[in-house]
Amino acid sequence: MSHTNRPDKPMSQNQDPIHLARQFEIIFTTHYSAVKYFAINLLKSEEDAEDIIQDVFAKLWTQPEVWLENKDIDQYIYAMTKNTTFNFIKRKRLEQFYQEQLSQKYLIEDLLKSEDTLDPIYYKEALLIIRLILDRLPERRRKVFEMSRINNMSNMEIAQALNISVRTVEHQIYLTLLEIKKTIFIAFFLCFF
Repeated sequence: MSHTNRPDKPMSQNQDPIHLARQFEIIFTTHYSAVKYFAINLLKSEEDAEDIIQDVFAKLWTQPEVWLENKDIDQYIYAMTKNTTFNFIKRKRLEQFYQEQLSQKYLIEDLLKSEDTLDPIYYKEALLIIRLILDRLPERRRKVFEMSRINNMSNMEIAQALNISVRTVEHQIYLTLLEIKKTIFIAFFLCFF
């Protein structure tokens, strides 16, 4: 394909839409199965891989200048698939992390604020266990947790107040919740067995 007959427009605008569609169809049918298999190996989920591949080829369709002129299109498609997959995994892990944080937050809040969830004796024991756990924590971690769960401050507010990163706040809360869950589980396990 000669690049000399390019006036001011990109080559894709000079191409017949039917020709573009045929060219893309060739690329799609040539690469689809192998790229999908690649995504399945990365994700271990055929359904998620299918979504990734659809995203990759949809994005590729909007970039005819890339697939018309790129001789290494297969490498480009694999790189797109890898990047899209890793972004998907990161996003999914982040969503999972925040869902766990929310569920743990509500569990602890319910335990701290409501005697209705447990028999009053168990409630008082659970509060005592939580207080003992908090007292054993390093001062900053305890302070972060209390600001979050007792004072109902957002992670951003805590980070600003303590001059630390939001990620550090999240990590400190996560570690505290793990410690509480582990200790309460052991305590209740010992009570019943």
